[in-house]
Parts: sequence; C-alpha cells; structure tokens
Amino acid sequence: MAFSPAPPLWRDRQEAGDALGHLVASRGPLPSRSLLLGLPRGGVVVAAAMAGLLHCPLRSWSVRKVADPSWPELAIGAIAAGGVSVWREGAAAAQQQRARRGGWLQAEERELQRRQRLYGDPPAAELQGRPLLVVDDGIATGMTVQAALQSLRRLNPAQLRLAVPVLDRQIQAVLEPLLDQLDALAVVEDLRAVGDWYQHFEPVEDAEVLRLLYPPTAAPTPA
Repeated sequence: MAFSPAPPLWRDRQEAGDALGHLVASRGPLPSRSLLLGLPRGGVVVAAAMAGLLHCPLRSWSVRKVADPSWPELAIGAIAAGGVSVWREGAAAAQQQRARRGGWLQAEERELQRRQRLYGDPPAAELQGRPLLVVDDGIATGMTVQAALQSLRRLNPAQLRLAVPVLDRQIQAVLEPLLDQLDALAVVEDLRAVGDWYQHFEPVEDAEVLRLLYPPTAAPTPA
C-alpha cells in the first residue's frame, strides 16, 4: 500500500488507471474467470485503463449516493443492487426515513435502475463464484463503495478485491473487513475531495461509459 505526497498525482483517470493496473499486475496474475467491475461513472474510466493490461473483461456495477438537494455535495447515504443501503454516522433509520420523506431516495432508486439497465450490469448468477475486482476513481467518505461491496458480498464471489487510486486512511479500516484484498496507489489522511488528486477530473457522461464498456458499433443509445 503506497502513502502519498501532496496532490495532484495523476493527469487524469486514464493515467491513474494505468498506474493502478501495473500495481495490481505486480501482485501476480488474477485468478481464472476474474471480472473487473467499474463503479460508474468515474470508476469505469479507471477500470477500462486496467482491463487490457490485466487481460480481464470489464463490466459495470452501479451504485448511487443519496444527498439532501440543499447540500448535494454531502452524501447522507448510498444504495446498490439487492436493496442494499448505507447511511451516514450509523443513523440508518432516521436518515432513510428523511430521504424517503423528501423523495430523494426514490429518485436515486430510479436512477440506479436506469444505470443498471443502460450499462448492462451483470445479473447475480454471472457473478456468483467468480473472483471480482472492483474499481473506483477514489474513495473519500466510502459510502458508495461500501454499498457496492456489501451488495457484491451477498452474491458469494470466489474473491472480492478492491483497487483504487486514492483512499482515505480511516475509510481503509472500514472497507478491509468486506474484502479479501485492497490495492491503493495512495492512502492519505483526511481525503476531502478525490478530484484534488487529479489535474483533470471532469464529469463522465453516459456516452463515455458506454464507449468504454462496449465496442462503439454495439453501444446502446443513452436513455
């Protein structure tokens, strides 16, 4: 596990993915039937840069943060497949009730379902018993990746591994019990914003995700 100097470290998600792919490759070959799962949207860009180097197929695994519209930068929770939800500071019942009463939770549930359909997230049967390597572009609060990992752990994969360019040190301790292995290029104190570690951290649109997941001639039309 690498510990980082001052940001930024990478030009963009592609460069971070190249570096992360080499780190994972240095640990040894991936197990047979391994599958890369990029967390949309930015994690798919990082994972796509890793896929060729690791000779591993790439799919998506959608997850959504839940936020108060009056403060959209601050996630109060996150949801993933299988009805999994994670809520800030352990106040699960109160936060979930608040989000549902405000309609925010229902909106994110609809968006999660839209992305699952659009990106072609794999069905549970395709993941059971397979080694899974989950990739994101950085982890600050950890709620979205916690939700993703909990939903995948329920599917009984042969191995559940996470690879990420930059990770908050406190969140590392929260995530490790969910994982068989964690690889990070940089583990830092008080990671306030993942984008600080990139020179270019533009929003990723549906069309870019589809271009990376599928050949251009076969890509579905964004909904």
